[in-house]
Amino acid sequence: MEKKPFVPGPRRNQGGPVRRGDRNVKDPYNINERIRAREVRLVGDNVTTGIYSIQEAIRIADEQGLDLIEISPTANPPVCKILDYQKFLYQQKKHQKEQKAKAQKVVVKEIRFGPQTDDHDYNFKLKHAMGFLQEGAKVKAYVFFRGRSILFKEQGEVLLLRFANDLEEYGKVEQMPVLEGKRMIIMLSPKKKPQ
Repeated sequence: MEKKPFVPGPRRNQGGPVRRGDRNVKDPYNINERIRAREVRLVGDNVTTGIYSIQEAIRIADEQGLDLIEISPTANPPVCKILDYQKFLYQQKKHQKEQKAKAQKVVVKEIRFGPQTDDHDYNFKLKHAMGFLQEGAKVKAYVFFRGRSILFKEQGEVLLLRFANDLEEYGKVEQMPVLEGKRMIIMLSPKKKPQ
């Protein structure tokens, strides 16, 4: 059987006849012939900003050997740029990564007490909570009631309020003690340090 030589097809982002609903899931933007508007607003460095017919905009992109990319489809008329589509996608991914890295991640540390926690254990957990709050993490402290110990829920509330009071200079109470099932929970968030 004779092997056929490999002939590369047209670049995927060159447009070509694309039926409605054929839009590639990987392509978050409409490009070239996939743009359905009759008129578009062209913006960017390599073009005179203005409103063009779709045919004229595609012709300008073809002359530059680049793609017409619809960057704001909800605008009236839609806003398009003339760029290399693969390079544009790469820049978008890079930008999203940077944004994700800049976004502050909220860490929640949990500290568990029993209704009759002794002083040594309490002080040990208090030190840990101070460290967590100084690092910028939130602290979720809770008293876990087992079996009949639910009868001591007032003791649990007193313990959590004492805990919040002892941590007053490190964090502020975000949520007062609340009984959820067999747990009584209090949330503390770190205080903003003066710059």
